[in-house]
Amino acid sequence: EVQLQASGGGSVQAGGSLRLSCAASGFAFSDYAISWIRQAPGKEREGISCIGNRDNSTYYVDSVKGRFIISNDNNKNTVYLQMNNLKPEDTAVYFCAAERGWCSNWLGGKNFWGKGTQVTVSS
Repeated sequence: EVQLQASGGGSVQAGGSLRLSCAASGFAFSDYAISWIRQAPGKEREGISCIGNRDNSTYYVDSVKGRFIISNDNNKNTVYLQMNNLKPEDTAVYFCAAERGWCSNWLGGKNFWGKGTQVTVSS
């Protein structure tokens, strides 16, 4: 059974940090790219970061560059998102999703999606 489980969300004040984890099972993790995607209340889903597990290539949307760091541990089948200097506009439900191969686009082409974890940043 394929599983993607996002965890690590919570409530923090602006300027704080959180580390999200995306634990995967049931598929060949190292052959996939893992993306973090968020959805704020009343807004569309937004892809914010991706890591290709084949070559550790990383990508970030401009709004999180310099603040968020994506990493992986292929031995643990887990991808992390270290979120620093959080802002109220980062408040959203954060999802992880897997696509076979490379980071190709932010939202489309995903093979598997996990349930989200809530991040709330207060000012």
